[in-house]
Amino acid sequence: MLAQQRQQAILDRVRSSGGVRVADLVREFGVSDMTIRRDLEVLAERGQVAKVHGGATAAGPGSTEEPGFAVKSMRQQPEKEAIARHAARLVRPGTAIALSAGTTTWTLAHFLVDVPDLTVITNSIWIADVFHRSPRADRTVVLTGGVRTPSDALVGPVAVAAIRRLHVDTLFLGVHGMSARAGFTTPNLLEAETDHELVASAHRLVVLTDHTKWGTIGISTIAELAQAHVVITDSGLPDEARDELAAQVGELIITQPQPESEAITR
Repeated sequence: MLAQQRQQAILDRVRSSGGVRVADLVREFGVSDMTIRRDLEVLAERGQVAKVHGGATAAGPGSTEEPGFAVKSMRQQPEKEAIARHAARLVRPGTAIALSAGTTTWTLAHFLVDVPDLTVITNSIWIADVFHRSPRADRTVVLTGGVRTPSDALVGPVAVAAIRRLHVDTLFLGVHGMSARAGFTTPNLLEAETDHELVASAHRLVVLTDHTKWGTIGISTIAELAQAHVVITDSGLPDEARDELAAQVGELIITQPQPESEAITR
């Protein structure tokens, strides 16, 4: 087993059980104590686990912790590419779509620049800029305005008022976290209010979320799991999460990320 595969297996165990012991992992994987400790060090440096005496525990973020756009854009890039590539297949020429703010939806925007006769509603400066850099005469982009969050979403009363009278065929929603108990969540109360309005404006809700979001809970719920018509995620999603989502959402799509060396560079 490669180190990367072993580390992912360790991370899956931490997420499912809440913690692991070095001695148990040594027996399970048949490697040295030092190898397991190095694996835990790697995972801890990524912020995926918290090292404790004799093992590691889950390192879930606080419910109001909100990383910036630049930080989030560097995480799970192959997974986001795979999710966005599949999501782009759901967009037809001549339709109106909304893209919520987020790095996965921003990745999706790059796959949509050549779709003709498209109307795009977004509360993300980054997403609007993607389309601005690849102009088309037959495309309309509406940027809602609003107060800027740490992750560069435009939120608040101005954004809500702009969205309230709009109707779109499909909303592609990026989320901070998801769980069976809390649904799809965000760490920002104003962003939750804005996203609620986006959900209400859409005929179809498509949630784009990589596997690391499972079990993360932000302070405010955007939508319940059952409200999603489609959830597109990646093959790193734990089995129990697949079962829960498959039982609640309209359609669950699992994508297979490419190796980082083959991922698109922008």
